[in-house]
Amino acid sequence: MLRVPPRREADTAEEKMMRRKTLKSRAGDEACDSISCSDCGIYLLCAPFGVDEDVDAVLDSIIRRRLSFRRGEVLYRMGQPFDAVFAIRSGSVKTYVSTDDGRVQITGFHVAGELLGLNAMNTGIYTSEARALEATAVCEVAVDQLEELSRREPVLQRSMLRIMGEEIEHHEELMLLLGKKTAEERLATYLLSLSRRFAKRHFSATQFHLSMSRGDIGNYLGIAEETVCRILTRFENDGLANVRHRQVVLNDLDRLAKLAHDHRGYLARLSAHRCAEASPVSP
Repeated sequence: MLRVPPRREADTAEEKMMRRKTLKSRAGDEACDSISCSDCGIYLLCAPFGVDEDVDAVLDSIIRRRLSFRRGEVLYRMGQPFDAVFAIRSGSVKTYVSTDDGRVQITGFHVAGELLGLNAMNTGIYTSEARALEATAVCEVAVDQLEELSRREPVLQRSMLRIMGEEIEHHEELMLLLGKKTAEERLATYLLSLSRRFAKRHFSATQFHLSMSRGDIGNYLGIAEETVCRILTRFENDGLANVRHRQVVLNDLDRLAKLAHDHRGYLARLSAHRCAEASPVSP
């Protein structure tokens, strides 16, 4: 069951200002089109309830408000009491942790359709900070409402376990990337991951905008910013990708997967092999 701390009686002035923001169109400030509700992580969380009308009613009961953030604005801070989960509707967000002496480690880049804040369930406080990388729109989901709904509907708990299982799988892949892969393999793996995540939300798998800086990518992958730039240039020279500022076109996903020693592709092949071994042989 979710652990929800008591609500704060008062926010700081900065947090009040942040909370007051409503989702409004800003000419020239939107990074990309919003995803449809059916591609949102919250919708997928509630989808097992049945027909669309039922899902819409569930969403209305748990979405507290819709918010927008400009580039660089903070969604939540480390140590802040956990009272909401955020579903990204458009834009992108980076999450990171920091030490008491100011060192920062980026822990993830999150795109439209993904959920933020679930890792705070264990401690009851946000364990990382989330900052918008571009104009970003989110749905803020009240945790107390989510908890109440999960008491009544066990199917919601199963959906949450599935989503948390995806988070664990992501962190396993990140450990493999940081511990065993070369700089070139790391960047290839990262681009392949972005491609799959965009495709999952019905965006292009081969053409997308890199909202994160080269420095942020290097921090996340554990390599220097200069190394990121050098490898991207090498990918261009080899015909794997075209990169113009932050616009990326992936020319050959199969070659990229081979270069990355793609873990998910390997798992799929291994699973197919195991299933073939387990199948009874016809006489």
